[in-house]
Amino acid sequence: MWVSVRANLSHSQITNLVKFLIRIRIVSSLISLALEEFIGTWKLVSIETRKEDGSLHRSGKRTGYLIYSTEGYMSVAFMKAGRSEFASGDIRGGTVEEKIEAFNGYISYSGRFEVSGDTVTHVIEVSLFPNWIGERQERFYEFNGKRLTLSTPLQLVGGIQLSSHLVWEKV
Repeated sequence: MWVSVRANLSHSQITNLVKFLIRIRIVSSLISLALEEFIGTWKLVSIETRKEDGSLHRSGKRTGYLIYSTEGYMSVAFMKAGRSEFASGDIRGGTVEEKIEAFNGYISYSGRFEVSGDTVTHVIEVSLFPNWIGERQERFYEFNGKRLTLSTPLQLVGGIQLSSHLVWEKV
């Protein structure tokens, strides 16, 4: 096939084609390198939420993990430190108040992920919060040594537009 393609192309066209293919390979390699940086298990180090004007809304003690797989899937779960146990010890038997506290103190979702430029997109397939299922949520990312910072665009949280900034450390 190369011979028949070569026969129909000028030397200049072949040179441009080779340059193009090299650029594709370089871009592909850069994308692969970006993906490789994400792969693995990350432990939550800190989290803060900021208002539209950039001022601090809240920060607090959270614990959790974020996992990116080589197959292109991700999963995240984190919770407030010191969550109360259900008095009954039954996973479905908590009081309304216990369930509200448990729900409000926990975030979990998973699905596919894609990296493009300075964003990673989480394509949510499973979520504690049902409204997120089927959503594509962008996170701005920055690597600094063994740390990964993910920042959300503004989103509605408790009736306020907030952005979240989570720092993760590679395990």
